[in-house]
Amino acid sequence: MGTQTSSEPVTDTPMGSQIRKHEGGDELPVPVPAVDPLATVAGMDVSSHQGNVDWQSWWNQGMRFAYVKATEGTGYENPYFAQQYNGSYNVGMIRGAYHFALPDRSSGAAQANYFVDNGGGWSKDGKTLPGALDMEYNPYGSTCYGKTKSQMTAWIKDFSDTYHSRTGRWPVIYTSTSWWNQCVDGDFSSTNPLWVARYASTVGQLPYNWGIWTIWQYTSSPIDKNTFNGAYDRLQALANG
Repeated sequence: MGTQTSSEPVTDTPMGSQIRKHEGGDELPVPVPAVDPLATVAGMDVSSHQGNVDWQSWWNQGMRFAYVKATEGTGYENPYFAQQYNGSYNVGMIRGAYHFALPDRSSGAAQANYFVDNGGGWSKDGKTLPGALDMEYNPYGSTCYGKTKSQMTAWIKDFSDTYHSRTGRWPVIYTSTSWWNQCVDGDFSSTNPLWVARYASTVGQLPYNWGIWTIWQYTSSPIDKNTFNGAYDRLQALANG
């Protein structure tokens, strides 16, 4: 277990909130992703900030997959997780869970186990995506959580290896190119699918050594919206492993 280096209590940090804070974006109107709509799938992600979600409404607007925040650090669980995770599944979406990493609070293994134990697992039911690890700017302190690039790489590897040993899947890694290139020096491109955040009409440069993105979060207005890079059968393949 790592030492806790921030005394601030864990609240609930929504995915991408710190990237928007540090990198900007999301000026109206909402950018239209410059991708082929016939070879992509529309999706969304939610946290407790959305409360009880009207999943049928979002399904009717074309959303076909969803990621739901499960945990943050080793001390926060999303109180709306069941409504969001089960509700998206019940309306027909392929869904997964995500974990907001706090690498200065405890080890990668500890947070991966906490995530799996509190909703972040995986089952081969055709409707469940591998869990996602949200790596972004520290909402409670220094940008890179007081870690060197090599220490951060080791922390992510600890999380990723532990998640893989628990579930048989490599976690999707959510990040921004700017944060990753500041804080990480390792290469996860051969194992972990990339979920990149960039609030613009093009995805732009990818983080170190990833040659392709799997999911792109391109706006947070009026909700976090994502594009899956492939047709629906490829999304199903990601779910099935």
